[in-house]
Amino acid sequence: MKQLQFTFKKESELEAEIRKIRQWYKSNFCSTLLIQVFTEILDRETIQRTCALLQAQMPEAVIVGCSSNGNILNGDFSGSSFAVVCTMFEYPSTKVEVLQYPLTAELQTLVTENLCEEVKRRPWVKGVEMLVTIRGMSVTALCEGLSNLPEGVQVFGGGAFSEDLERNDACVFSSLGGYQEKGIVFVLFGGEEMHLESSFLTGWKPLGLNLEVTAADGAILQELNGRPAYETYYKYLHIRNDENFFYNTLEFPFLYHYNGIDIMRAPIASNPDGSLTMTADISENVTARIAYGDPWTILDSAWQYGNELLQFSPECISVFSCAARRTFWGNAEVGKETEPYQIVAPTSGFYTSGEFLRTKGKVNQHNVTQVIVAMREGAPKPHPEQEIKMANHSFEGKVSMINRMATFIKATTEELAEANRRLSEISVTDALTGIGNKTAYFDRVKEIEPKICAGLTEFSVAVFDLNGLKAINDSCGHECGDMVIVDTANLLIGVFGKENIYRIGGDEFIAVEENVSSDDMHALFARLDLCLIEENATEKAYRTPLSISKGYTTFAPDIDTDYNKVFKRADEAMYRDKAEYYKTHDRRRG
Repeated sequence: MKQLQFTFKKESELEAEIRKIRQWYKSNFCSTLLIQVFTEILDRETIQRTCALLQAQMPEAVIVGCSSNGNILNGDFSGSSFAVVCTMFEYPSTKVEVLQYPLTAELQTLVTENLCEEVKRRPWVKGVEMLVTIRGMSVTALCEGLSNLPEGVQVFGGGAFSEDLERNDACVFSSLGGYQEKGIVFVLFGGEEMHLESSFLTGWKPLGLNLEVTAADGAILQELNGRPAYETYYKYLHIRNDENFFYNTLEFPFLYHYNGIDIMRAPIASNPDGSLTMTADISENVTARIAYGDPWTILDSAWQYGNELLQFSPECISVFSCAARRTFWGNAEVGKETEPYQIVAPTSGFYTSGEFLRTKGKVNQHNVTQVIVAMREGAPKPHPEQEIKMANHSFEGKVSMINRMATFIKATTEELAEANRRLSEISVTDALTGIGNKTAYFDRVKEIEPKICAGLTEFSVAVFDLNGLKAINDSCGHECGDMVIVDTANLLIGVFGKENIYRIGGDEFIAVEENVSSDDMHALFARLDLCLIEENATEKAYRTPLSISKGYTTFAPDIDTDYNKVFKRADEAMYRDKAEYYKTHDRRRG
């Protein structure tokens, strides 16, 4: 596999490059020639004339292309309106074919059904690249249909775009179906010696708290946490609901979990009612967070993946990168995130209005994401680089500011997370003993209740109450009384485990033991009695033997329909034990 990449401004420059391609093609053994054309120019006549020139000189070639928001050549932003990538496949078994269809929202299911049938007739297919016009419509049905392709077939590609981010105009074209303003081009790759590897990278980090999608209708995100979705952007970023909303939110997409992976979604419009129009359907009752770009995280991810690609040993790399990433970096610095791939192999691609990749069997539409596809023919070949290392980058202008803000956000987020963790821990921890409090106990009960209903649990409950605590407080002071409580908690922890003990009142404790039988609990109570004897043999400031009334019971599936019935029997057993204690000691409860 060999590749030639170039740009041109005039037809005379294109003709000169075509002559080079023709000579290159004739002087090398070639089974298939694929020519990809990416253009920021949406003029139909110019595109058709370009394709005609290529086709006239290279009738053997498969020609495909689309409009873009910018082009990637030699691992960097090309800065030219037209980019041409010529890939020569050398193995006789390698096959490359093109399919093209008109595409509207109504045609998505039909298109994917046709594609699936075509792929079934071509068992050699290993990968499907897609170039598609998606602006102004949800492509959920398209993704769902593409997920029905045979297992193991990789799917990847990008949405056609235009130089103007605000425009919905776009086009795709090929040597098979010509120019289409609403269409989709599929390139089928395969053969015994064809190998592909695809993945995606973001580098964007979540910002702020989780937000629940409380109302959504298809691609319309209506409410977050019960409020109009737009308010989130105004509250946290002061982005107004005006004609600049789309441009201002490009760098702050939503990050949410879908189909087993983290996906980013950028809104394409804010509506008068405060809802947001997304590029794909979004489900209710999922959580989402606003995300922000961290330059160092982005670069670190790209260089790490570049080193992974070294093991694959690709001969060429395609990148489908969201236009928002170009906006984020700026033209002068956007190439920093594709630089590592060029070190590994010739790298080309374009800036998209959405990226597509099949992951875990599902085809997903991504936003603000970089989809990377590596290809090679035959066995891996040694690469001169054993490891690629990122240079010391400095950032300028906006990205420099973002880098500093990202560092600040990271530090403050970690501090807030630690503070929240501590607050959460405090809210369920008894301050005196360090064991679970009443809130923690009720949380444990909530976990057990569904298991009781499903018949999927075995557990026992033990109830404990200190004897004579009031007398200790009166004679030795409340400080000694606190010591008694702490000693009791430690005693119970040693027998039942800290995670199972809860203090639910001044001198009241409960143990909840799961997956233990009645015999197990009997043994634990016998151990507790021995520990009490040992504890009372040691000198204590309060000089009063530690005494605990106790009782337990085990869940009986045939008679217990809820947790409270089990607890009630244990509580009654404890009170019977306490009655015996006070009968023996002949004094009122204290």
